Amino acid sequence: MAIRHDYHSHAHEEDVPGTVNLTAQEGEETHYGQALFPVPSADPNDPLQWTKFKKHMIMGITCAFSFLGISALLGPSVYIGPWAAEFNVDPNTAAGLVNYPNLIFGFGSVVLVPLYRRYGRRPVMLFSLTAYAAGIIGASQATTYSGLMAARLVHAFGSGVCEALPVQLVNDIFFLHERGKKIGWYTIALCLGATGPMFCGFMLQGGLSWNLFFYVEFAFAVALLILAFFFVEETLYFRKLTPSDHVRPKVSSEEGGGGGERRISNSNRDLEITTSSSEKPVPITEVESSSSSTSIAPPRKTFLQQLSFFPAEFDYESHFWTMPLRALTHLLVPSTLWVITTYGIFIGLCGFSFNFVFPLKIVAPPYNWSPNNSGLHALATLVGFACALPLLPASDRLAARLTKRNGGIREAEMRLGVLIPALIAAPAGQILFGYAAERDLHWICYFLAIGLTQWAGYFYFTLTLAYAMDSHNASLSEMLIIMNVGKQAISYGFSGELLNWISRHGYVTIIVGAFAPILVVNNLMVFVFMIWGKRIRVRIHGSWLARLHGQSVVEGEGH
Repeated sequence: MAIRHDYHSHAHEEDVPGTVNLTAQEGEETHYGQALFPVPSADPNDPLQWTKFKKHMIMGITCAFSFLGISALLGPSVYIGPWAAEFNVDPNTAAGLVNYPNLIFGFGSVVLVPLYRRYGRRPVMLFSLTAYAAGIIGASQATTYSGLMAARLVHAFGSGVCEALPVQLVNDIFFLHERGKKIGWYTIALCLGATGPMFCGFMLQGGLSWNLFFYVEFAFAVALLILAFFFVEETLYFRKLTPSDHVRPKVSSEEGGGGGERRISNSNRDLEITTSSSEKPVPITEVESSSSSTSIAPPRKTFLQQLSFFPAEFDYESHFWTMPLRALTHLLVPSTLWVITTYGIFIGLCGFSFNFVFPLKIVAPPYNWSPNNSGLHALATLVGFACALPLLPASDRLAARLTKRNGGIREAEMRLGVLIPALIAAPAGQILFGYAAERDLHWICYFLAIGLTQWAGYFYFTLTLAYAMDSHNASLSEMLIIMNVGKQAISYGFSGELLNWISRHGYVTIIVGAFAPILVVNNLMVFVFMIWGKRIRVRIHGSWLARLHGQSVVEGEGH
């Protein structure tokens, strides 16, 4: 079977997590001039060795799940007014149909992440999609406030894993030099889910009931469940790294650097490794060891074997019951805490401000828009993310360039320089939005503010998460639990009373005077990590916290 990546990479993590030696020896496969990390095994069943099509299908399906999960969570914010009238409750109570599912969306990770850590990603994803679909169809049939709330909580719980699973899969199937771009895919899907209000608004404009939105979501959920069953193979893999003292085959290189074809020869046969973008499959079935013994790589699983519901081996060493408790200790890791505050603030301060304020503001004088058009602010979100798309590989390329200057030693902080323009853009957008609402400025000001903030949010979502993954030698699963719970709790804390705060104190006081400074302080942390990030990593590495987290690290899993 085809092995597509050189399993002889000499890349390795240095003594401090987040510092990786990517220096390549002659003939090794390189990307951006650097060796592969994590080091793949020779086994064709190693997720790192799967084809691009396989990896991208898995990533595409999980990103689609993220999009659907978020759109179903936030899209009905347009219906707060109609729901208040239909169920005879005040608007703040009706907003609970968005706020409480948002909370459950994060806390579902406490259950689902330990499950996929022990029993595999595939069964948990299939179960989550099933629960999501069941909750969605239940919401479409609800006729009471309590019934709708119950159904919303079910589908929010099921889709909650879509905020952890894509990140886990990036870690499972992609190399370090790919992570920034691939997490960017997930971030785009996650943030585009915020356009859900636009679709709901279009349905209202067409005179369609809110029930239809859930019918459409259900149809996509079933389609996605079918695709996941056939294409999402289990990525839980116990990688056995190639011993460092293995004798490397003699290598003749036709091209140096990061591409081209090379032929590697040894006494048994010629091995051709392709590192061009096409990555044509080549046969490699044996590994030569220092003892001159030959180990045979296992065959690639058949298609039917890939459809197995459970992995061949469970991770019984994972601390299943104590994982949620141990996840709390990650709040003491500054890089993880920064992810939590970033997501919570951008979602709670920015995202919910847009989704709650704009639909109510734009239908009132002096704008007097139809309620059917109250979700059109999602177009600004689309434009903001569209402008960010060309910059998806920016952090990977910046880190690669700085690594080259640093003699092949990569530091986790090398990504962060990309955040500097976004540091300014996000608060500027928030301030503009607050003044537009307070002074009834032209509607284009709302769109400019939202687009600017969402453009900046994309970079903070992507790169703070990538930085946390790279900088601390800990169980990614535990980190994802506390990240999801923490950010949802923060966003709920800010959004739960948002409309009441604004009614009491005004738009400028709350959005500009209170929210914008909090956003600025959080964004300025980029300079703290750029300057002192490695010192922080060194200090944590020598602490009891690192020893505690080291007990649950998966061997062969990249950080």
